[in-house]
Amino acid sequence: MVNAGLAGGGAGAQTPMVRFEGVQKSYDGETLVVKDLNLDIARGEFLTMLGPSGSGKTTSLMMLAGFEPATHGEIFLNDQPINDVPPHKRGIGMVFQNYALFPHMTVAENLAFPLQVRKTGKAETEEKVKRALEMVELGGFGNRRPAQLSGGQQQRVAVARALVFDPSLVLMDEPLGALDKQLREQMQFEIKRIHGNLGVTVVYVTHDQTEALTMSDRIAVFHDGAIQQLSTPEAIYERPEKSFVAQFIGENNRLGGTISDVSGSLCTVSLDGGGSVRAENVLGGARGQRTTLSIRPENVRLGEAESDADAAISGTIGEIIYLGDHLRVRLEVAQAKEFVVKVSDRAKAGRLQVGEKTLISWSPADCRALDELSA
Repeated sequence: MVNAGLAGGGAGAQTPMVRFEGVQKSYDGETLVVKDLNLDIARGEFLTMLGPSGSGKTTSLMMLAGFEPATHGEIFLNDQPINDVPPHKRGIGMVFQNYALFPHMTVAENLAFPLQVRKTGKAETEEKVKRALEMVELGGFGNRRPAQLSGGQQQRVAVARALVFDPSLVLMDEPLGALDKQLREQMQFEIKRIHGNLGVTVVYVTHDQTEALTMSDRIAVFHDGAIQQLSTPEAIYERPEKSFVAQFIGENNRLGGTISDVSGSLCTVSLDGGGSVRAENVLGGARGQRTTLSIRPENVRLGEAESDADAAISGTIGEIIYLGDHLRVRLEVAQAKEFVVKVSDRAKAGRLQVGEKTLISWSPADCRALDELSA
């Protein structure tokens, strides 16, 4: 069970805006797609639920929205239980991947709809619609219909509609999944800008790691119905606590081995392919325990170790790819055929040859001994 409190951000002892308390979800009464979810989300936070398909992230969001009932446990909004509150009475804004705009309505009419449902007066509705369109830089598009807009513009309208009635909480379910790469990146910064300006709480679901790292205050990494790690983007990337997180977020090298010695926060690992290295003993593994080492490609050096404390083993270069600002060098190291090093030193890169053996090294602080990960 992961009990994910209000870590970081100065939240302190404030009451969280959202709280999942022992929440479970099963569709067939046997298999849990969400397992004992305990999660606090601070007011004004941008929290991303990140994970592969089937990990439980979207189901968790749908339970918060009220579109799926929780099988067990309680969900709180502003310290009030909402399990029995219908979706339209939760006061939550929602943005979907497919925009969900009414094609027969103009942009302004789409934005006015949630206000009309709440019986907002005509003058106030017009003012809020105008303000929402200006917020997403579509002030002159109110009379157009969705089909007359680009994909990026339609997504801006969807964001504006979710915000037009001034909700304190907005849920976004893969909202940029239908956009091309350039538009996607543009909208990432646009949504983050709006979040910063309004101070609204955002719960965002995606399977895109770069998107999560770019936009979030904190990331909850889901796998197999449970949160594997909840932390800041920097901590998730630089200090993964589980092998799944290290492998899922960004590019990662992994080496299998057995812990042969433990000294303080470090351990010595005998590699499956021969040799031994030291690493951060993240999970407090004992001597004789199996482990998977995690090392980011940018933290590995080719050539002699810079200090006696560094790990150093040999590998055989299998491939060299030029990527402009760096070379991506693939090696076979200790039975791992896909060990990658990013080389930015052009002089050193020019001397590399496919098929030759070379030393690779890294600081033990950059190598993390985690739980064993099957191939």
